[in-house]
Amino acid sequence: MSQGFTGRHMLAVMVGFFGLIIAVNLTMARLASDTFGGTIVANSYVASQKFNGWLQAARDQEALGWQSRLALDGNRHVVLTMDGPGFVASGSAHHPLGRAPDVLLALASDGKGRLVSAESLPSGRWQVRLTVSRDGKAMKMAETLQ
Repeated sequence: MSQGFTGRHMLAVMVGFFGLIIAVNLTMARLASDTFGGTIVANSYVASQKFNGWLQAARDQEALGWQSRLALDGNRHVVLTMDGPGFVASGSAHHPLGRAPDVLLALASDGKGRLVSAESLPSGRWQVRLTVSRDGKAMKMAETLQ
């Protein structure tokens, strides 16, 4: 004899429904925390107050006309390729989530028109910030390398 839809059926529906919702939420939270690259700025309000200054600095750097390319070589040394000779560069590499200590970078010419860091970066994603100068003029650059 069939009793139809009972309280046990309702309990199974409710447990199944909320179990699915909780499982999806936990999965999405895990995926979000695993793929988060770190903070872009520490304080967004302060960053908004400096925005116009950053735009002016970008225009000043663009006026220099310097072309650059930042990459990692096979041994994970930072390689900076500039559009001419006589450049000097130094800076640091920061792990976006702070899981590793910062690495200070001193780049030297490799004789092939590139500046290469003596230090290699551990595996993972790194935000590299450099100051590049030549003839008393300087520009700052930042790029994320992996």
